[in-house]
Amino acid sequence: MANLEPLTITGIMFFSMLVLMAMGAPLAWALMISGMGSAYIMFGNGGLDLLLASAYSTMDNFLLVALPLFIFMGLVLERSGVTDDLFEMIHKLMGRLPGGLGVGTVLICALIAAMAGVSGAATVSLGIIALPAMLKRGYHKRLVTGTIMAGGALGFLIPPSVLMIVYAFLARESVGKLFAAGLMPGLMLASIYMIYILIRCRIDPSLGPPAPEQERFTPREKLLALRHLVAPGILVFAVLGCIIGGITSPSEASAVGAGGALLIAALRGNVSWRLLRYVMLSTTKITGMLLWIAIAAVFFSKIYMGLGAGMILTEMIQDYSLSPYTVIIFMLLSFFLLGMFLDDFAILFITIPLYVPIVNDLGFDTTWFAVLFILSMQSAYLTPPFGYNLFYMRSVAPKDITITDIYRSALPFVALQLTGLALIVAFPSIALWLPNKLF
Repeated sequence: MANLEPLTITGIMFFSMLVLMAMGAPLAWALMISGMGSAYIMFGNGGLDLLLASAYSTMDNFLLVALPLFIFMGLVLERSGVTDDLFEMIHKLMGRLPGGLGVGTVLICALIAAMAGVSGAATVSLGIIALPAMLKRGYHKRLVTGTIMAGGALGFLIPPSVLMIVYAFLARESVGKLFAAGLMPGLMLASIYMIYILIRCRIDPSLGPPAPEQERFTPREKLLALRHLVAPGILVFAVLGCIIGGITSPSEASAVGAGGALLIAALRGNVSWRLLRYVMLSTTKITGMLLWIAIAAVFFSKIYMGLGAGMILTEMIQDYSLSPYTVIIFMLLSFFLLGMFLDDFAILFITIPLYVPIVNDLGFDTTWFAVLFILSMQSAYLTPPFGYNLFYMRSVAPKDITITDIYRSALPFVALQLTGLALIVAFPSIALWLPNKLF
């Protein structure tokens, strides 16, 4: 075994990983190659045996069954036309209110988050449906794009969140407890967005003008529009009720969700071989990508921790006499900075195995820290230059909306997300009240 200091090991492993990613290597291979190289340098051929053990320990977890099924559920709902009906309902109910369509868009994003579990589904589908409709009705392009991107990011926090499932797998947390912890902060953040939109449009109605007289509807038409909530509401209640109520495991509830999504699509007459082929292939690709990253990241972190490099942070905390909250703030800052360049799963796999034991030693609730991480990932998805929702929006926005417009539209909502993060740091009960009641 080579005699290297932990700081040197850290530099070698992370620098080699970042170089490989800069060269265009996928994250899984960057993690795998840097981990294997470090294992060979430190332990010789025996170090590579850890790769097999890591692969087995990663795959030997029934919780991972939930991943492809929740992804499948989200993709089916994305293609079933549910979003079109929900936007039509919001237009009828809230079109007369200045900024009403923006507020409604946030509500739709929250609903899609509770059905799909991923950020991209709401951002892309509402970018296709709501963006042109709102621009046509005179809404300001920056308010519209910012609202859709921020609302889409609610998929991280409002259960069932795929990112939360992977977090629970890595941190050995209860998925049901994490889902319960994310619900109240998710609703709080959605409320902050809606209040912000209403205030801005009240001050300057030209940002989100009310619907013209010819697009106003009778009370009966508004009441009938509520029928579009029935199927999504039943699906959300069934999935979350099964998990949070302890009726089924998250893996079993994901099967309920996948079956329910297919039933909704069938009742709408949208089930076809073309839809199933697209959904099955996309689910396989996304799940395969996540599992390869999981294997590589667990191997990378085991090598890193096994070499004693994980003690660096602990030693720094002791040497500099840092207060527990100062450590948490530095961790959140690292999430924010990494989010400018890496995706959410990369940050999750790299940092969580290292941070969670330290959070536990500092005496903080690790469920609370999970919510802080998820909130940080929401901000990362809207943070220039490489926030993923920025590029999702660019892919569906018309050409007259530039990337500069999209970047500028995200900044007020990043500030709102940081406000929400600060509230959870200051008042942990916002995240912990519901899980403490239920568990």
